[in-house]
Amino acid sequence: MFVITLISAPGLLDPSLVENLRNAWGGGDAIWLAPDEAAEFTLSSLPQNRWQVWHDLQDLQIDLIVQPAENRRKKMLLADMDSTMIRQECIDELADHAGVGARVKDITARAMNGELDFEEALHERVALLKGQPAAIIDQVLAERIDLMAGGKVLLATMRENGAYAALVSGGFTAFSAAIAAELGFDEHRANELLMTDGALSGKVALPVLGRQAKVDALEQITKTLGLSEDDVLAVGDGANDLGMLGRAGTGAALHAKPSVAAECDIRVNFGDLTALLYLQGYAQTEFITPN
Repeated sequence: MFVITLISAPGLLDPSLVENLRNAWGGGDAIWLAPDEAAEFTLSSLPQNRWQVWHDLQDLQIDLIVQPAENRRKKMLLADMDSTMIRQECIDELADHAGVGARVKDITARAMNGELDFEEALHERVALLKGQPAAIIDQVLAERIDLMAGGKVLLATMRENGAYAALVSGGFTAFSAAIAAELGFDEHRANELLMTDGALSGKVALPVLGRQAKVDALEQITKTLGLSEDDVLAVGDGANDLGMLGRAGTGAALHAKPSVAAECDIRVNFGDLTALLYLQGYAQTEFITPN
């Protein structure tokens, strides 16, 4: 059995569209998870024109997600940070503040799209920050970093329902610690920016946390918790996330680079992070909004 989930930005999901697709595919009764925003129905087999319909719905700013019905509500969230749980790439914001933004942003974009080796690109970008005062980190956190919409509700709702949450980032611990605490993650892993005499040294501690380290985190944390990889919902947007997205029971590409989205069956392009609750079958009435 499969579940078809349709998700849009609030107000864009037409009930007649949901009914027409359900009828065309011979699905079960439609269940509305949020009025005019998210609905689902079951199917006994995968439709052959699935991806053609997906393309058509993208033109209407609607995401179509097809997944097995079994074990859909996950017991662990494994999330990327930059451009996933926050709207920015931290290293780009550090570089922009330091006056080398254009050069670093180009390297970041190419690395996240899979055109450059992640580790080499990280060393090259961090080297350009050498000599910047350590205080630049707190300034960037305070002035330039915004949370992705829906993140607090996602974390609060999953944790209220017993899930464990881990933030795994190819960025830096100085940022992941603050973001993990603000959003309510149980743990965080990232790279450490090294300092010399109160300034950035232009180096990161080894080994670098990249694509394989995210897979390692998936393996290690599930083993510690006694979970299977099928119990995990992983979310990310860059090439270095593909390993964990492919291994997790549900791997969601969120507003991802085209080359990344092309390798993922579950793609969220229009909803915010609460879309990750809808695709698990949570109704909006079940969402937990933290104080």
